[in-house]
Amino acid sequence: MPVRGIRGATTATANTAEAINEATAELLGELSALNDLDPSDIACAFFTTTTDLDAEFPAHAARRLGWTQVALLCGHDMNVTSANPRAVPMCIRVLILYNTPRPQTAMRFAYLRGAEAIKADLEASRP
Repeated sequence: MPVRGIRGATTATANTAEAINEATAELLGELSALNDLDPSDIACAFFTTTTDLDAEFPAHAARRLGWTQVALLCGHDMNVTSANPRAVPMCIRVLILYNTPRPQTAMRFAYLRGAEAIKADLEASRP
């Protein structure tokens, strides 16, 4: 079965475990609804946070949502200068690799809570 990539991002309101868990759960809920995700078909999910978020692992929120058999990994995103218009502070990003016969074009992404700015260059290049 083909593996498809699903991206998403959001921001946390604070560098606390509660805020990181809340934002991550909201993002994963949105991605799950948009793509009708079945956790048993998720190959893995790779989370990154900006370096200003270190109070909790975003993967913890996924585990609390029942993603207990999904391979999860967390890391920090590149520390791009805040002068860059795509640099979003307190940002949580995810790349989900999903086993599905659906084409990549059917995958829906979600950018919440101001995280839309990280893909501004993509929007500008589309016809």
